Amino acid sequence: MDKSSGPSTGRKREREEDAVPESEDTDQTLSLEENFMFTDTLVALRIMRAQFPHIDKVSIQPFILRSQLYSSVKDRTQVDRELESLRRERVLCIFKLNTGQDDHAIMFMDDYLNQIDWVVKRMEAKNQDDLAVFEWFRTHVIHSKVEPSIGHQELCSLLSSGGNVKDEHVSLLINAGLLTRQLIDPNMYWFAIPNIGSILKGLSQGRKELLSFLNRRKYKEMMLAPLEKKRLRLSSLDMRFHLRDLIGSGHLKTTQTPSGLIVRVSKD
Repeated sequence: MDKSSGPSTGRKREREEDAVPESEDTDQTLSLEENFMFTDTLVALRIMRAQFPHIDKVSIQPFILRSQLYSSVKDRTQVDRELESLRRERVLCIFKLNTGQDDHAIMFMDDYLNQIDWVVKRMEAKNQDDLAVFEWFRTHVIHSKVEPSIGHQELCSLLSSGGNVKDEHVSLLINAGLLTRQLIDPNMYWFAIPNIGSILKGLSQGRKELLSFLNRRKYKEMMLAPLEKKRLRLSSLDMRFHLRDLIGSGHLKTTQTPSGLIVRVSKD
C-alpha cells in the first residue's frame, strides 16, 4: 500500500505538494518509469542524451552523470567496464566535475568537439589571437589522452605537434574552459566542459531542493509518476535528470508497488 496516499495526510500534504510547481514542459518522450532500467550502458547513454533538458541562455551539449547510469543499469561494475571501453574507443569523454563531490560527467566525443567549435566561434567574435591552439588541442591532445587529467609537460608536448607552444596558448585553453588547474598540483589539469559553471551550480541546488521537498513529506516519499512532473525552482536541469542522479548516488531509492514506483529518501 502506498502510504503517501493515505487519508491521514490532510491539507498539510496538499501544501507540501504545491511547494514544487508542476512542470510546464510537455515532454513527448517516454516517462522515467517507462524507461527506468537498461541492460546496456551505451543504450542508456543514448536515451539519456536524447532526454537532456533544453537549457535557455546556456550553450552546452548534452552530458550524462555517472551516477545516472548507476541508477539505470543494475551492475555498476558493468557500467564502469563499458565506460572505460567506450572512452578508449574515443566514443565518449569523461570529466571530473568541480562540485566538491565525486561527480563525473560523460559526453559523447562528437558533442564535445561541437562544444569546442562553439568556444572557437565565441573567441573569433572577440577577435582573439592564437586560435590555432584549439585545433592543436582537438587533433593532438583529445585523441591521444583518454584520462580525465593531464600534466603540464605532457600537454605542451602534445600541443607542440601542431606548432610552437607558448604559455599564452595554455592560458587560452584555461580561459576558454577546456582545462582547469588541479588545486593539489598546479602542474596538473583536469579536462573540462566549457560553459558548464552555471549548470553545476543548478545541479547542486537542485539536489538540495529535491531532497528537501521529499524530506518535508510525512513518509519522505512520493509516487514517481507525479514527482517527475514537478518543476524545480533552483535548477535549469529537469526533475528526471535529478531523480536519476540522486537514485544512482544512493540518496534516493525506489520501491515497486502495484500502483507504480515509489521514490523515497534513503535512511542511511
